[in-house]
Amino acid sequence: MTAPDAGRGIWDGEETRTFTGLPLDSFRILHVSTGNVCRSPITERLTRHALADRLGDPLWGGVVVESAGTWGHEGAPMETNAETVLAEFGADPTGFTGRELLDEHVIMADLVLTATRDHRQQVISMGHSAGLRTFTLKEFTRLVKAIDPATLPPLEDDGLVIRARALVRAAAALRGWLLAPTAEADEVFDPYGAPLPFFRSIGDEINEALDPVVTALTGVPARA
Repeated sequence: MTAPDAGRGIWDGEETRTFTGLPLDSFRILHVSTGNVCRSPITERLTRHALADRLGDPLWGGVVVESAGTWGHEGAPMETNAETVLAEFGADPTGFTGRELLDEHVIMADLVLTATRDHRQQVISMGHSAGLRTFTLKEFTRLVKAIDPATLPPLEDDGLVIRARALVRAAAALRGWLLAPTAEADEVFDPYGAPLPFFRSIGDEINEALDPVVTALTGVPARA
């Protein structure tokens, strides 16, 4: 058994539909944590902020970024400390309401990024062929760093949606070859009920993990 070519993007340029049967005109990212009031809202809104910062709002319209919780507080507001952290990053925390993770969220998602390995397993256990498109956030970051961006479909020719799908397939192909150094390396710990400094540390952790992912998706590095 041989490893896939060093981080090459796996892409079939003839594809017209997703593996869920949806048209190839959108790409849905689903962030998952436990209550959907701390980690996943921070990750959702930081992802949106980063995409808008790199490409501008009109250009990332094909990407839908959402979140939900395995024990989601349906209709609940984001934790106040999470709102504060987002505002400090310049991201928009307004208008958020928590959601419980449902089958339809997993079915519609093209990429599921979870806070922990336990969340990942819970998503995969729901079925819907979720295994190849579900990662912990830090796991996905580690895999994305190993993918040569030159092997992905160019954004200017094929658009962000096609590039994003190729990135997910390339990461899935590498998963068994690039293991985490420790079990905790793929975890984002829960700040629920913690003071603001711990929320800030979790926000920094999430932002650091998202940066290589958004760079790979867009081909645009973060502004200095």
